[in-house]
Amino acid sequence: MPNQDPPDLRQVFAELKRQRSQNGKSQSTNGVVRTIIAFVILISFLPTLAMSDLSFLLSKFGLIIAAIVLLIVFIRQVNQYERGVKFTLGKYSGMLQPGWRIVIPIFQSLTKVDIRVKAVDVPSQEAMTRDNVSAMINAVIYYKVKDASRAVIEVEDFRWATAQLAQTTMRNVVGEATLDELLGKRDAISKKIKEIVDKATDPWGIEVINVELKDIVLNDEMKRVMGKEAEAEREKRSVIIKAEGEVIASTNLNKAATMLAKAPGALHLRTLQSVNDISSDQSNTTVWMLPIEVLRALEGITKK
Repeated sequence: MPNQDPPDLRQVFAELKRQRSQNGKSQSTNGVVRTIIAFVILISFLPTLAMSDLSFLLSKFGLIIAAIVLLIVFIRQVNQYERGVKFTLGKYSGMLQPGWRIVIPIFQSLTKVDIRVKAVDVPSQEAMTRDNVSAMINAVIYYKVKDASRAVIEVEDFRWATAQLAQTTMRNVVGEATLDELLGKRDAISKKIKEIVDKATDPWGIEVINVELKDIVLNDEMKRVMGKEAEAEREKRSVIIKAEGEVIASTNLNKAATMLAKAPGALHLRTLQSVNDISSDQSNTTVWMLPIEVLRALEGITKK
């Protein structure tokens, strides 16, 4: 194919500008015209390129595109809070730390495991205590993955398995305690549940950090019984305190009477002091009580 001289671009665009000013065409029409002109220029340039140069450029750009595609397919990103478990031909081949890692498709696979602390809400469970009291109990368990490889290899779904184990353990531990122990020693029961679950999940690479009993719900009848028990207990304490006060008061009165009897004139002075206290308020009425012997002595004096 014979070579052709490329047209002068400045003359082409100058002619296009002149036509637009004369004819007043719209912007969209000008864009179509410019596209056609650019296409014509490109067609006029293509014959000037040798086939060897064109194949070289195509092969160079092809290699760059192929390299980018391979990077996208091969590279996997492991975040800081994750660990990657790599399998080669279905066999465990190592642990991948955070960063960009190369994983060959088809031959290798990568499973990411989140190693952050997780909080699992154990649903409410109806449990029977040792003293045959039914209660609805729910809890929350905090745990983290300390060995990602065992968490993936040893158990199918460590999240679901840990939650189910916590539910079963909670019911068993509550069944070994009385209602008073369940209400008063909640921390001890939570610690016991934690120890059991932590020991059972250790082969899975799971570390249980803490277990907390969130709420203990009793039925209405049990609440009324407990209210009556608390009321009776407080009444008992009130009676005991009152009796102890009377004993102390009687002991002090005995001591006071003994002291007044030993001192001559002390009883008379105490009587005058009581009269003075009563007469200080004019609204009070003073009542004097005299023994019958005194009245008879006065009657004998008047007869003489």
